[in-house]
Amino acid sequence: MEHRTAVVSGASIAGLSTAYWLRRTGWDVTVIERAAAFRDGGQNVDVRGVARDVLRRMDLFDAVKARNTTETGTVLVDERGAVTTELPSDGAGGATAELEILRGDLARTILDALPAGVTFVYGDSVSAVDDDADGVTLTTESGRRLRADLFVIAEGVRSRTRAMVFGEDVVDQRDLDVTMVFGTIPRTDRDDDRWRWHNAVRGRQVHLRPDPYGTIRAILAYSPGDDVLGLTREETLAVVRRRYDGVGWEAPRILDALDTSPDVYIDQLQQVRMSTWHRGHVVMAGDAGWCVTPMGGGGASLALTAGYVLAAQLADTTQDQEAALVAYESWLRPLVDDVQDLPRGLKAFAYPQSRLALALRGVMGRVLMAKPLRPLAAKLTEVAETDRALPALVER
Repeated sequence: MEHRTAVVSGASIAGLSTAYWLRRTGWDVTVIERAAAFRDGGQNVDVRGVARDVLRRMDLFDAVKARNTTETGTVLVDERGAVTTELPSDGAGGATAELEILRGDLARTILDALPAGVTFVYGDSVSAVDDDADGVTLTTESGRRLRADLFVIAEGVRSRTRAMVFGEDVVDQRDLDVTMVFGTIPRTDRDDDRWRWHNAVRGRQVHLRPDPYGTIRAILAYSPGDDVLGLTREETLAVVRRRYDGVGWEAPRILDALDTSPDVYIDQLQQVRMSTWHRGHVVMAGDAGWCVTPMGGGGASLALTAGYVLAAQLADTTQDQEAALVAYESWLRPLVDDVQDLPRGLKAFAYPQSRLALALRGVMGRVLMAKPLRPLAAKLTEVAETDRALPALVER
């Protein structure tokens, strides 16, 4: 049978998983990435639920486990750094998961394991999509023209390519009113191997998490958020500094360190919901199609799973490509919907505004962590869980 060709836009976890599995099933794959080179670095992600089985089928479970962040548990701390609550972190799906890894390390692990024959184009992006009855023609910013049987959009939540193809299929692009600032900062003697999490009034969070490189991954997250898109890094950090005025614990240290951090990343959390993830010869995978945000969790797990399920359905010779894309969406959508449907009151619980709300949150946290309720609390961190078996995948 003639080789089928696919172009994947985006070289992070969803794009790499898709490229991996399509190539394993006989496709000729080209990956386009707008960054000038592969992007290492990034913050913590984890692999949970059915995505653990996907990693096993890639023979990468042990490789990912070996590159863990060194984080051993998760604790909530007060303004003096004293532990007030310890979250469940035992087993595969605790607050600190068994497979806890930096985004760049997970992506790098998949990149290094790609079957031979995947072509990469860095420093370019898709500028036009022409979908016809027989395939799709892509034009890039640099003037390349690529013809393919399938185009996979595996970009970020603010994907420009999605807008070219799907338009009104985006039924909800919801701002969650949460601003998050991520950065890598120097480690000190006060740091340890736990994820330490501090809440302050006016919806402000402070996080410190260990990494395997002798530094610390810091996060400042707050709600109500600020409109910082379009601001420079210096302007944004000035806004954040004003928001964190008066917050104790390690907040001043983080703010000072972010001024010179090599990899500050700022995001305004946004969810995307689409009425369909495929149209013609184009299909969505990852955040561009269903961003679940760190509040829902499981983005990396869903991205890994999407690549496998898409390739498995396309490898099924009993159905044509359109039927395969329908089957892909039908299998994956329940997992995505489960994560996107955030529990009512979650934001108020996660970002308490007043001292009373903060105190009530502390009480509720201690009740949930009491021994009789710990199994219930552990279920709150479960994502990408399903009783269904992964679809069979026939390699070629």
